[in-house]
Amino acid sequence: MNATDVRIVLIHRRTRLEELVARHNTLEQARFYVERLDGDFDDYLSEDARYRAALSDAERTLKSLGRVQRLERAFLPNYLFGPHDLTVVVGQDGLVANTLKYLDGQALIAVNPDPHRYEGVLLPFDTASLPSVTREVLSGDYHVTDITMAEARLNDGQRLLAVNDLFLGPRRHTTATYLLDYRDTQVVQMSSGIVVSTGLGSTGWLRSILDGAASIANASGGAFDSGALVAELAWDSPGLLFAVREPYAGSEDSAGPVFGRVDAQAPLRLESRMAEDGVIFSDGMLDDAIAFNAGAQVEIGLADRVGRLVV
Repeated sequence: MNATDVRIVLIHRRTRLEELVARHNTLEQARFYVERLDGDFDDYLSEDARYRAALSDAERTLKSLGRVQRLERAFLPNYLFGPHDLTVVVGQDGLVANTLKYLDGQALIAVNPDPHRYEGVLLPFDTASLPSVTREVLSGDYHVTDITMAEARLNDGQRLLAVNDLFLGPRRHTTATYLLDYRDTQVVQMSSGIVVSTGLGSTGWLRSILDGAASIANASGGAFDSGALVAELAWDSPGLLFAVREPYAGSEDSAGPVFGRVDAQAPLRLESRMAEDGVIFSDGMLDDAIAFNAGAQVEIGLADRVGRLVV
């Protein structure tokens, strides 16, 4: 494959500084807002400068190797990736995860724009290594890590993919009511929602829920290791884990299943009993959500596609 045969899609996002300027109209008004709250505005400036420099370096490198299309994160949901596109992300882990769910088998190269600032679990490369790794991918001589995705499939045909996790519950801080169907158990359950996590996301939101439960159990004399519950879930694991947040048990009944593994043999099914404000969203993106109100039925399971992260 030569430079004229490939389209390289360069994914980026607005920095914190750009978000502030968009909200407050000018740089000086953004500075006033941050410093009035005793924030360090120089940190915003430094982060922005480093990110812009890394993005410019990446673009120069990629233009020498192929046709480059720059794409800002906000346009991802409406962009049509070609089957042979090479995607390069310059940003944090969240941008990598958000990009993967819009791809269908295309390789993704993730670049850490500021290794001193971002740990970057999903960011194996920096701008200095980008030329060599891009050439390797274009030549077909490269390795990838497969990343399992979750999928929510509704009875009206809507689908939603997740790289890290799915949330099902109330849009606001209220109570969710739904019929839960899992491993031959059906129960009407009330809670503040359910989180379903992939192996990639299992050390994030899901782990925080389990850590909270472990702390309560340990403080009351019980004991369980929250880390052990997610330790076996690798990034390419053929299974998901779900946890119910703040389940409510009535005076005579248990709350029903509140934690479990979801796989091809054991999907998780829910039917909403909420009149309004029910929602399903993925990877923390509430703006890209599906309504989950009375009558809506959803099955949670493994997605047919996987992410392919170049390593």
